[in-house]
Amino acid sequence: MVGDPAFTRRLLLGHGFGAALLLPATARADAARRAAATTAPRARAGGLPLVMLDPGHGGKDPGAIGVSGTFEKHVALGTAEELARLLRESGRYRVALTRQTDDFIPLDDRVGMAQAKGAHLFMSIHADALVDHGVRGASVYTLASSASDAQSAALAARENAADRFGGVEVHGISPHVAQILVSLVQHETRAGSARLQQSAVNSLGRDVKLLENPARHAAFAVLKASDIPSVLVEMGFMSNRADEAALREPAHRATVAVALHRAIDTYFTSENHLTHIAG
Repeated sequence: MVGDPAFTRRLLLGHGFGAALLLPATARADAARRAAATTAPRARAGGLPLVMLDPGHGGKDPGAIGVSGTFEKHVALGTAEELARLLRESGRYRVALTRQTDDFIPLDDRVGMAQAKGAHLFMSIHADALVDHGVRGASVYTLASSASDAQSAALAARENAADRFGGVEVHGISPHVAQILVSLVQHETRAGSARLQQSAVNSLGRDVKLLENPARHAAFAVLKASDIPSVLVEMGFMSNRADEAALREPAHRATVAVALHRAIDTYFTSENHLTHIAG
């Protein structure tokens, strides 16, 4: 998609980069090629798309602790491992996890792993807690500078523990063109994250109780990779007895994993369709 000059022009107009249209058509096309080469190394790597799964918390950080003592870090890892198994067995993806054991990993390191490996998608898996033990249900978050509601803002504040994040690096071109290319990549990332969020909400809703208004957004540190579509999945609330009891059960975690597998399939089917249209 980034390699299509017409698509590049539409994105620039949509973001107010009128100055970019002063570039000759050949220069805009060259800029788009540079974007593909410098900001999206995974696009030229070929092969199967890489899905990076991020089980929340770990090690000295247990995450939320359930009403009967269940640790969020354990149910997050169990679900991520089951989802990784399903994705690998499908033969359609490569899969990596930010952690496969009970280890503490800073948030910026999790983002860095995804960028270093050239991930096509980043999915962080959690199960939070609230003061109100009556609230239950799954939800899916994308990144935003301001939260969709007070509950989301508080949740993001609890999750965030780092303030350094990887960004898009563009070398060998003028600062002006670099700014344009970074904006293009960020636009695509936000759009991809929104598509992934909607796929996840729709798929989870078939089998799992959802929180009211389950498509939410907040300033989650772990979602701040500017070049990888990213979502954070809250599988439910450890502070709610029904949610915690369900998440303790391997069968329920498998149900969540199946739903997220469907969502990832839908996302990549949509991505391929959009790429063919743009190309």
